Amino acid sequence: MGTALDRRSFLRGAAGLSAAGLLAGIGGGGSAAAAAPAAVSVRDWMSALGDATPVQRLSIPGTHDSGARIGGPWVECQNTSVAEQLASGIRFLDVRCRAIDDVFAIHHGAFFQELMFGDVLNACRDFLRAHPSETVLMRVKQEYSEVSAADFRRIFEIYLDGKGYRSLFRLEQGLPTLGAARGRVVLLADSDGLGGVRYADPALFDIQDDYMTEPIGKYPKVEAQFRKAVAQPGKLFVNYVSTAALLPPRSNADRLNPRVKSLLEGAEGSAWRGLGIVPMDFPNEFGMAETLIRHNLAGLGVTLPAQPHT
Repeated sequence: MGTALDRRSFLRGAAGLSAAGLLAGIGGGGSAAAAAPAAVSVRDWMSALGDATPVQRLSIPGTHDSGARIGGPWVECQNTSVAEQLASGIRFLDVRCRAIDDVFAIHHGAFFQELMFGDVLNACRDFLRAHPSETVLMRVKQEYSEVSAADFRRIFEIYLDGKGYRSLFRLEQGLPTLGAARGRVVLLADSDGLGGVRYADPALFDIQDDYMTEPIGKYPKVEAQFRKAVAQPGKLFVNYVSTAALLPPRSNADRLNPRVKSLLEGAEGSAWRGLGIVPMDFPNEFGMAETLIRHNLAGLGVTLPAQPHT
């Protein structure tokens, strides 16, 4: 895995070699090509960043209700699998778990998503084994069940120890640096007693999640949260672009995502850094992940090739 320092050292060295070649070629008919910038893919974009980078200084593309692909237009929030989301650059997952018979079934409200928590964890483990420079921040929340926090924790621990997933997770409290998180899932626990980082802890997080505001009203809230993250760094900002007001999630995403993309790629917005976690519905339809990833790479001499998207 690389760091920003490693890449800068490489680029300086390559530039030095180019200069040396140019000097050697003076009067000798030689020529030297300029050093090409380094490039990363959406699969390994965190490899360009230094280990000491706090996660709250990242701009992290995420999915809202990451497993919600089944149930009709009012239920579906995504049209790609968890594995496909990770491969597209998504690094925050919003995982909703129904506790039933000592397992977690992934739900959106009453709708079972034909997906189990183990399926989500397997996708994360496979991805991180193949791309150890990356990390995944995962919100785990109870959905469509009302077991006690203690019982929810008991089932979660079955996954950790009975099913062998403990080594996949970073369960320490406090927001980590990127170096401390690489290769693991950082648990953002939205239930008492799970360990990891307590999701929505006001000492650590600043969250905009007004999910019942239609796009015309939601856009100013999204923009204001971005501006606050830039002006008041320190906490891990979470800025939900998703909304289910008036129209189904896909219809709202079709209206809202392009406006947010234009904001982030505009003359002012493209200079913003440290935007935090940005959960979205259907981000793949508009190249939203790549837009946010580029906010981490500016100034490092690292490029992100354009990705195909619909």
